[in-house]
Amino acid sequence: MNEVKLDTILQKISNFSLEDQYMIVQTITKRIHEARRNQIAERANEALANYHTGNVTIGTADNLIIILNND
Repeated sequence: MNEVKLDTILQKISNFSLEDQYMIVQTITKRIHEARRNQIAERANEALANYHTGNVTIGTADNLIIILNND
């Protein structure tokens, strides 16, 4: 794959019309939000799986700190 430097991409984008630049910003923002939602969903599924298999510790914040300090 041919590596393209970020500065080159930004320079090319600056030659686009403002409407096209705005559309690029919107598209990238939506993709970032979608990727972040996917990350959160994956982490939630991991947490749920850990909960169902009993791989969680339940307690107050003070109890959890004590447990962590004993490790």
